[in-house]
Amino acid sequence: MVSLAPNRPTLDSLRHLPVGDIIALPAEHLALLQAEAREAVEAAKRMQDWIEAAIALRYEQRAVGARAAAGKNTGTVRFDDGAVEVTAELPKRVDWDQRRLADLAAQIRAGGEDPGEYLEVSFKVPERAYVAWPERIRQAFEPARTVRTGRQTFRLTLKAGGA
Repeated sequence: MVSLAPNRPTLDSLRHLPVGDIIALPAEHLALLQAEAREAVEAAKRMQDWIEAAIALRYEQRAVGARAAAGKNTGTVRFDDGAVEVTAELPKRVDWDQRRLADLAAQIRAGGEDPGEYLEVSFKVPERAYVAWPERIRQAFEPARTVRTGRQTFRLTLKAGGA
């Protein structure tokens, strides 16, 4: 059974101790401090998740509206809420149907072109390249492409003069 180690330092006092003093602590104290620190990190993470969820609920519709006004479905938008600038990031995740891309590579090769100019060996299509392709090429690849979004994040920044 582990004792409560009544004379051990607290996490708050530990930050002011030289590392040599920390090394010299009894192993039981170190184990308890380590467990306490882990619990504090987990509690802070839960609190951060809770706050992030509340922020997302508060600003999600405004971010959707700002993206619509900017003519985009993904990416970064900024808007103000009083003395706070809200930056909402919604990453774009593009998946490609590997079987369809393999078929397209065969068709391109059969047409006398090098599929390496359009496809990476792993049958991934770089999004920047796809956007720059001629329309006829993009249309051929469109059925193999699925666009989904990542997790939206919000960053709140106090503007100059804010509280």
